[in-house]
Amino acid sequence: MAKITFHGAARTVTGSKYLLEAGDARVLIDCGMFQGLKKLRLRNWEPTPFDVKSLDAVVLTHAHLDHTGFLPRVVKEGFHRKVYCTPATAELAELIMLDSARIQEYDAKYANKKGFSKHKPALPLYEGRDVEQTVKQLRETPRGKWFSPAEPIWMRFHDAGHLLGSNIIEVEIRDQDPPLRIVFSGDVGRYDGPLYHDPSSAPDCDYLICESTYGNRDHPKGDLLASLEEVVNRSAKRGGVMLLASFAIGRAQQLIYLLQLLKKDDRIPDLPIYLDSPMSCDATKIYKEHNEDHDLSEGELDSQHPILAGPRVFLVRKTDESKALNHVRGPAIIISSSGMMTGGRIVHHLKQRLPNPDNTIVLGGYMAVGTRGRRIQEGAETIRMHGMEIPVRAAVESIPGLSGHADRSGLLRWLEPLSKPRRTFLTHGEPDSSEALAETLRTSRGWDVHVPDLGESHELT
Repeated sequence: MAKITFHGAARTVTGSKYLLEAGDARVLIDCGMFQGLKKLRLRNWEPTPFDVKSLDAVVLTHAHLDHTGFLPRVVKEGFHRKVYCTPATAELAELIMLDSARIQEYDAKYANKKGFSKHKPALPLYEGRDVEQTVKQLRETPRGKWFSPAEPIWMRFHDAGHLLGSNIIEVEIRDQDPPLRIVFSGDVGRYDGPLYHDPSSAPDCDYLICESTYGNRDHPKGDLLASLEEVVNRSAKRGGVMLLASFAIGRAQQLIYLLQLLKKDDRIPDLPIYLDSPMSCDATKIYKEHNEDHDLSEGELDSQHPILAGPRVFLVRKTDESKALNHVRGPAIIISSSGMMTGGRIVHHLKQRLPNPDNTIVLGGYMAVGTRGRRIQEGAETIRMHGMEIPVRAAVESIPGLSGHADRSGLLRWLEPLSKPRRTFLTHGEPDSSEALAETLRTSRGWDVHVPDLGESHELT
């Protein structure tokens, strides 16, 4: 008998944490940070809902903050065992966690300096030294090879097509014959998405834990390259700066690849592209080293337009270089993180660019409830940043096709080959999204589907 407890990503899209117990083993699948609404972010500060010292291991689906960002906190609280992930995930997770620590340390220092924090003093959730210890515990594990994080639990990684190194996790509980089989979808990538391979087929299982971020809607149909081309050309005509909010890892690299394709074919002007994020710059280097995950079916590039570089692609690392971008008048493109505009250098660029109608703010992909990106997407007239109300006068554009998640049709396509599991749990989605996909699976396929609440436990027999 096994048991699963949902300590995150339950009726929300963030904070992924699933505690799997079998025999005497306790393994945590993902260890993500809550993001978005204040009531969600405050959960990061609540007492950890499980005994971290009792964990035998942590296993990661991929490197994104909502799947790894709480890990240094768990290490800080006394977890000192192995964390299993693919080699690319190990490299990317180090960047993401270090960046998270830096942002938290900076924001706490800035809040204390300006006096706008309710906490005296404001403190980070964890620090760089906690990340350094966490990195020592990462254990690189290749895809396709069975491994045991703790007996009787065995696992195997399959490409999820969502991010460099991302995985679907196949699980066998081998204290019974036949083994109890469980699948964790992680974040399922898009079919025909730029730069990544299609997600691997889901293995048959007794229990399925599946994401549902886009469980109630499909991505807009159309040519992604054509949509990006139109947005860039409209921005160039305005003459200002086009500010692309981007996840530093994944979307930033996809954007550079697509922009280089458009430049090569003379579909957009040869505008300068500034990638303003030290983490994005470091991640781009990692992407170049792991080209086994690259799918370049959108188009091949040439020596003048390499996939993740070029004479008009500028990698901005230093703080003074980032500040100097305030003087760039355009037309030009700045790609900066974070993707939902919750922190990092994008906040300072927004303060600089939002009030000017010549500029363009581009939103790509899902914007969680409570984030700045969501408020801009919904037409807010002002955005509060660093204790100030900043007017929104810049043009706001969306390129939804940039999302790295499978939409409703993509999820159903991924699930189609599966034999009926005994039960399916839908996670990593807002309630309306998860419930809509649950109802579809119940009515169209006769599946037993449940959308768990935070902290809910279930016996897996």
